[in-house]
Amino acid sequence: MADSKNPKFPSELRLDPVSQDWVLIATGRARRPETFQKERRSSKEDSALACPFEGLDEQEKPTAVFFNGKQVRIKQGSVPDSWSTVVIPNKYPAFSPVVSPRTRIIGPYETIEGVGFHEVIITKDHRKDIPQFTIAQVKELIDAYQERYLALMSEEFVNYIAIFKNKGEKAGATIVHPHSQLIATPVTAADIQRSMQGSKQYFARYSRCVHCDMIQWDLQEKQRIIFENDSFVALCPFASRVAFEVRVYPKEHLSYFEESTEEQKKRFAQALSVAMQKLFKGLNDPDYNYFIHTAPVDGGKHSYYHWHLEILPKTSTWAGFEISTGIEISTIEPEKAAAFLKKQ
Repeated sequence: MADSKNPKFPSELRLDPVSQDWVLIATGRARRPETFQKERRSSKEDSALACPFEGLDEQEKPTAVFFNGKQVRIKQGSVPDSWSTVVIPNKYPAFSPVVSPRTRIIGPYETIEGVGFHEVIITKDHRKDIPQFTIAQVKELIDAYQERYLALMSEEFVNYIAIFKNKGEKAGATIVHPHSQLIATPVTAADIQRSMQGSKQYFARYSRCVHCDMIQWDLQEKQRIIFENDSFVALCPFASRVAFEVRVYPKEHLSYFEESTEEQKKRFAQALSVAMQKLFKGLNDPDYNYFIHTAPVDGGKHSYYHWHLEILPKTSTWAGFEISTGIEISTIEPEKAAAFLKKQ
């Protein structure tokens, strides 16, 4: 068995025994310390000619392919010429699939091998992204998210599936071509656990969903709403962590993103599309991260939770106060941010 100084697996999760945060150490992509010193600090080249997603022949075999809103049957593991959205395994995965992860105790510490799945969801156009998409194109992207979620959620060692998108260098994107990622992990991160625990405690006290109560309050006040349709609402949350943070919620109490119906996905696509267009226009195409928060797939019952999508524009950078306390500073009132975005 591998020791802590010479791990054999491509990555390992390490648990901080104080904060209970899991940290992934990408041992399979280990770098010498001096390489960080020599690393260039420049913008990524926005060239389709150098883009690894323009020629998918060199990528891993696809796990799902879509064309004009319909899933395409994959033949011989290749990507057909007619595709609009494709899902491929990450060529340099943070997590790798094996039968089951090994857990080790090293003194006061605990580690788990980085077992899981890491996939990339790619849309075809090198430059056009969600703000320029039709509702149908956004819905196809959501279909891809759901299809891969359903395909991986039953894997024995998967406890949580993260679906997220990094856009721009400030948000951590290393490739300009629009894409999202999906990572299925054997652990549920502390941030998710805190969100689940807060929701559970509120439900135990009031027999109601905390997210439903927040949504209803915001719908009545109308100060932080930037868009709504029959099924979804996009708003700047009362306690926004960053300037112009936006969340997209289903109005109905729904715990599991993967159970979304076709009609719900259409309404979700419209709300996400409008929210992204408003951020694009209002903030001049900002870098951002978005992610779906949904109930874990750990076998538990989480009916008290309410799934949603969070969009965090990179309007500022963490400094000493934020890093030392975990308290984030937002430089604009959510009410003013919402009023501004609503006009876009």
